[in-house]
Parts: sequence; C-alpha cells; structure tokens
Amino acid sequence: MRVRSILVARRMKAIVLNRYGGPDELTVADQPDPKVAPGEVLVRVKAAGVNPVDWKLAAGGLDPLMETRFPLIPGWDVAGVVEAVGLDVDEYAVGDEVIGYVRKDHVELGSYAEFVSAGVRLLAPKPASLDWAQAAGLPLAGLTAYQALRRLGVGAGETVLLHAAAGGVGALGVQVAKALGARVIGTASEHNHAFLHELGAEPVSYGEGLADRVRELAPDGVDATVDFVGGEEAVDVSRQVTKDRTRVASIADPAVAEYGGRYMWVRPSAEDLTELGRLADAGKLGVHVDRTYPLAEAAVAWRVSQAGNVRGKLVLTVS
Repeated sequence: MRVRSILVARRMKAIVLNRYGGPDELTVADQPDPKVAPGEVLVRVKAAGVNPVDWKLAAGGLDPLMETRFPLIPGWDVAGVVEAVGLDVDEYAVGDEVIGYVRKDHVELGSYAEFVSAGVRLLAPKPASLDWAQAAGLPLAGLTAYQALRRLGVGAGETVLLHAAAGGVGALGVQVAKALGARVIGTASEHNHAFLHELGAEPVSYGEGLADRVRELAPDGVDATVDFVGGEEAVDVSRQVTKDRTRVASIADPAVAEYGGRYMWVRPSAEDLTELGRLADAGKLGVHVDRTYPLAEAAVAWRVSQAGNVRGKLVLTVS
C-alpha cells in the first residue's frame, strides 16, 4: 500500500540562509519537514550535490530571474529514498531510490536538508551502478552537459570542443559526447590532462595560443563547441575554431550570442535524467567525486567550490 500522508509537526536538520550572502551566512537549523503536494514525493536525502549556482544564487546573482524566499535552504541536486508519496503519484513508492534536479518554480526549499519534496517530473530512478555520492553529483551537471550537446545536434563522427572539460559538468560532457559517438577535444590545466585521457578526450592547455593548439588537432575546425567555464578566451576561441558559429553554446557567458552562438540553461527533465542513469548503468558514464563533506560543513564545500580547480564533483553526505 502506498503511503499517502506524512507525520506533521516533525522537524529536520537543514542548511539555512536568512538573507543573501556567502558561506559565512550558512547555518545549521531545525526546519519543518516539507509538505508533499499532489504529484510530489518526500525524499529522505542521502546526499546532495554542490554546484557553483548554489553559492551564486545565495549571493543574489539570480535575484533578477528567480523569486527567492527566506529562510532559504540551498541545493538542487539530490539522491535519496522515497519516504512518502503525495496524491496522484503512481510513478514511485515508499522505499524507491531516486535522484533529482529539484529546481522548483521559486527558490526556498532545496536539497541541503534531511528531507526535500520533489515533483515526479524532477526525478528519475537512482542508477544502480552509482553510490549515493556519485548519484547526487549527476543530475544538474549531467543534465547540463547532455542537454547542451543534444541541442547542438552532436552526433557520431563529429569533433566537439569542450571548455573546462575536467570540471563537474565538463567531465560528464566528455562522456556524454563519447556516448553519442563524437570525438572530444577538451581544454584543461595540464595537471588534469591524464584525467581527460582516461575519459577518452584529447586534452589541450588553456592560455595564449589555445586556438592554434585546437587547430593542430582539428585543422578543418570542430563541428561544435560547448563552453562550461565562460570568459573572453573561451568565447573568442570557440568562434575561431568552430565551423558553424550557430553550433557554439555556453552555459556560463551570454556574450556567446553576440557571435551567433547560444546561451543555454539546464532544464529539469525526468526523461533526460533517466537516460543519463541508463548510460551510467551501461558503463558509459561515471561520476568523479572530488570530495565529500558532511551536511554541517556546507560552508567549507562552498569555499572549495569558489576557489575553483575542482576535478569532478563536490557532494554533501546527509544520512
């Protein structure tokens, strides 16, 4: 029998911000368990992914775009176990293991908590091949990479350039592109070149002369480029080396549109997330977790993320 209600007046531990700010504003607090609306489930959080958008949002960077309500629990990535199901939910039952990119219509009740409610349109079954930390690192970064490459129409036999290919999104982008049958050239600092080789990419170093180094590997230019880092170098090199500038995309720099490219945002998609899980269980996609932190050390994780040079994902372990 499916559970249709949850205990009321129960409280959970969560990371909370009471106003816009940086890591110093994060506190551990008791908060009411989330309500579970029709079409939603309650997830007992096992792990929550940390993404740069979390601390950018907390600093007010998305205030012009998204309604934000305080006190705010950050986090959009989750891996956990269904604790209860709401009305009109047939897709999941109590005890199911799920992952999700739980971006809602406004920012308030995120995944840096013991529980999070999420609509079934945001969730997918947890890949059996990934542990909890790896599973929590997959949704936002994986969907970002997958959707960018699919929207550019990347296919078998094409050559793709990925900027910041060793980062949390980039490393998944390399694997998705390879699964689509593409050849991948990836920009990264030299200490990450061996890592990119392991993923199946051909690494090139950042800095002056980048366009020439890409042309040495692809004399006729690349078929598509995705910028996962932003900045003048990435945008400028992309337009120089990509055969068709309409097949240049950036998730970090809207200036790409000035050259005919596309500025993209990730969208929640249960279908796309399920496909990423399928790739993982088929052995075509892994999630490299750089470091994990207990929930109470979310501020530490944010400072590490802000410092940059993270290989793969940072994850908070919750329960």
